[in-house]
Amino acid sequence: MGNLFTIPTDLFCGEDCPVSPEKIGIRIYESSVPSTKSRVTITNNLFSFLLEGEKMVHRPGKSLRVFPGQFLMIAGGNCLMTEKLSSGNRYHSLLFFFSNEVLRSFFTRYHSLLEQTEKIIGRRDEPIVCFKTDAFIQNYLNSLQLLLQASPCLQEELLQLKLEELLLYLADKCPEALFSFQLFDRADATDRQLQAAVENNLTYSVTVEELAFLCNMSLSTFKRRFARIYGTSPNKWLLQRRMQQAILLLQQQAKPSEIYFQLGYENHSSFSQSFKQAYGITPREFQRMNVHR
Repeated sequence: MGNLFTIPTDLFCGEDCPVSPEKIGIRIYESSVPSTKSRVTITNNLFSFLLEGEKMVHRPGKSLRVFPGQFLMIAGGNCLMTEKLSSGNRYHSLLFFFSNEVLRSFFTRYHSLLEQTEKIIGRRDEPIVCFKTDAFIQNYLNSLQLLLQASPCLQEELLQLKLEELLLYLADKCPEALFSFQLFDRADATDRQLQAAVENNLTYSVTVEELAFLCNMSLSTFKRRFARIYGTSPNKWLLQRRMQQAILLLQQQAKPSEIYFQLGYENHSSFSQSFKQAYGITPREFQRMNVHR
């Protein structure tokens, strides 16, 4: 029947890393077995860079042979049959895992890239996309391997930066392949619209009902989608984000009477009330406490 693997879980088993591989992580995989067949359940999206050897990937209705100089982008949630075909009893690959949350964040920040490409090629859904390695990608892989040699458990911020570097390069050099990747289902286009509407209106005095209208949704649908994406209610999330920004401004000695509008409040009184609800003191009391620390 072959070996059974669940990745990335099995590759990080027993290791203590500060960053959860369920969110983002990198691993080097090596094998000296001449030929190995495996059944693989992939729980996270990943880039699979083949450094040495060959590989066959089988999925329903299609098989793909991968050679050195090629790399795959594979969607999480896939179950694959793989066969490693080593060269001189050597198989060597680098795996870069990332969650839907991480990739959604990238597409939210650079949504214009996705929209421009969709206008040209339309929308396609490919759970596995193959790319060719060029000089830039080779140098990129060298940098990853050097980082891993220095520290097997890299900081989340550094991992995010390296993933974004790769995605931006692919968006420029081969946008059709990158944006044909099957991450977002049909509902996710609406999710992106919702995220953009919410995050771009933090500094405006808008109600949850108005945000639902901007997204062309009923209020109940908006709240349900919002809770699925952000894990909380719209009112709680908006209050938390606005209060976080308020703290930063107040610590810079901005006057509460001058910042309420840029935080999305219609008047000073409603801002002070929300601040006290969140922290138990008024904005002015918060500033006085910080001055005397």
